[in-house]
Amino acid sequence: MAQQPRKPGPSGTNAEPVVLGRIAGLYGVRGWVRVISYTEPVEALLEYRDWLLNTQGAWRSKAVAEGRKHGKAVVVRLADVEDRDAAAELLGADIAVARQEMPSLEPGEYYWVDLEGLEVRHRDGRILGRVARMLATGANDVIVVRRNDEQNRELLIPFVPDMYVLSVDLAAGVIDVDWEWD
Repeated sequence: MAQQPRKPGPSGTNAEPVVLGRIAGLYGVRGWVRVISYTEPVEALLEYRDWLLNTQGAWRSKAVAEGRKHGKAVVVRLADVEDRDAAAELLGADIAVARQEMPSLEPGEYYWVDLEGLEVRHRDGRILGRVARMLATGANDVIVVRRNDEQNRELLIPFVPDMYVLSVDLAAGVIDVDWEWD
C-alpha cells in the first residue's frame, strides 16, 4: 500500500528533500504559523524537529520550537520567529525534510511522492499515461493517471496490489496494472 506524504515534492534522488506541508497562515501575534500538513495523520509532521523551508526558491533549515494539532491543520512556532511580522515572511513556504529522515518502508510500500510521475502501463503493454497524483479514499488509495490523449482525461485506478496493481518498478519508472477503462 502506498504511504503518505500525499503531495509531490522535489524528489527523485535520496539526496533531495521531501515536501510534507506548507505554511498557510498566521496564528496569533507571537510568531506562530498555521501549517497544512500532507502527512497522515496531520500531526505526524511534528515528529520532525528540523524542517527545510523553501522560500524564494531556496531551501533553508529551521528548527521547530513547539507545535500542536489545531483542527484539520497544525500550528507551529519555529525557532527564532518571535512575532507576527517574522512569521508573515514565511507564508506560502513549502515544508520538507531530508529524505534520510523519512521512516524506512517495508517491501511493497511506497511514498506517494515516489509514485507521482511514473508511467502506468496496462498488462498488455499499452501505456495508459502517468501518475498525476494519489488520492486517499478510505477504502484504498487511488492512482490518478493523466491519459495521453487529446482530452488529457484522468483515469482512476485503485491501488490494490496483486489485484489491479501488478508491479511497481521505481527504478524503471513504471507501474504495471490490470485495469479496464472506457
